[in-house]
Amino acid sequence: MNRHVAGVDEAGRGPLAGPVVVAAVILDPARPIAGLADSKRLSARRREALYPLILERALASSIVRVEAGEIDRINILNATLAGMTRALEMLAVQPVLALIDGNRLPKSLPCPAQAVIGGDASEPAISAASILAKVARDRILVEYDTHWPGYGFARHKGYPSPAHLEALRRLGPCPEHRRSFAPVRAACPDSAITG
Repeated sequence: MNRHVAGVDEAGRGPLAGPVVVAAVILDPARPIAGLADSKRLSARRREALYPLILERALASSIVRVEAGEIDRINILNATLAGMTRALEMLAVQPVLALIDGNRLPKSLPCPAQAVIGGDASEPAISAASILAKVARDRILVEYDTHWPGYGFARHKGYPSPAHLEALRRLGPCPEHRRSFAPVRAACPDSAITG
């Protein structure tokens, strides 16, 4: 009998704008995927090539986004943990165990779980989740670039690059900026945190 183990990882904890995206993946041992690795160690082109393979060959996968407004309300750690719970709940196949990248576990999960530090590099299911989350989030930020030109979202994906910080000072925040993050607060001192 196959033990359905889910890997869970996120993308986008550090950016100043956009959602944090969490993915959960249960790999199919009968349909292996070569080249799985921590998404940060793969080129964008390689991640894009692996993304459809993971969706096609996995027994189950889910991708959830926790938007900037919720991040501002409950903080980035709690938003990430909430996303992990939602991603596991959305899987079409119930896992017997979740392997979650990092050192923190959400309090309420639909299955037993284990935190795995550096899991995106050592556990294939977490690597797969890492790739889904990163590609999905990058695509969202490229889309934001067309809605809110001038910030350079397609280039820096919302991370606090010098160009992004300069655009933030010049243009002020857009609706997708996380107002609870200090550089965004500094660019709009008069706005409410949940603004």
